[in-house]
Amino acid sequence: MRMSRLVAAAGLAAGLAVSMAVPALAHITFADPNAPSNGFYRAVLRVPHGCDGSATTAIRIQIPEGFIVAQPMPKPSWQVTVTEGSYGRSYKYEDTTISRGVKEIAWAGGNLPDNFYDEFVFRVRVTDIAPGTKVYFPVVQECGSKTEHWIEIPAEGKSDDDYEYPAPGLTIGAPAGDDD
Repeated sequence: MRMSRLVAAAGLAAGLAVSMAVPALAHITFADPNAPSNGFYRAVLRVPHGCDGSATTAIRIQIPEGFIVAQPMPKPSWQVTVTEGSYGRSYKYEDTTISRGVKEIAWAGGNLPDNFYDEFVFRVRVTDIAPGTKVYFPVVQECGSKTEHWIEIPAEGKSDDDYEYPAPGLTIGAPAGDDD
């Protein structure tokens, strides 16, 4: 009798741990949450669901300061567009200085059913952002007439899990050699 109670208690504890982890899995996140300083990063944005049962029809992601020469990967059945603007400062890139570039990438016109998962990919150059810095990329997910704003950036002392709609974030690591 005592053993069956221990097994039941362990099962309950495991079930609670899993149920507490599920909300974090429902967020839009990066497949690899670490990017090298002064290097290229292949960003794979994971979209695990639609909006309250509706299919995802558009994804827009803002490219924050310090990330330059962003290039989206085309996606079959989706139209991809970029919005350019001025950077907050100039950056050295190859043999030139640049002060403008992609500030937002949008994929639209597709149909990602609520119960399906997909990924949206782009490549970006990380500049001289200090290792250990966490940088957030606000995302807007459109699902027909519904919209979810994954734009919450944690305050000091808080984590992504403290928010209902956290922006996906990257932690900047040590510089890495580039072949790109």
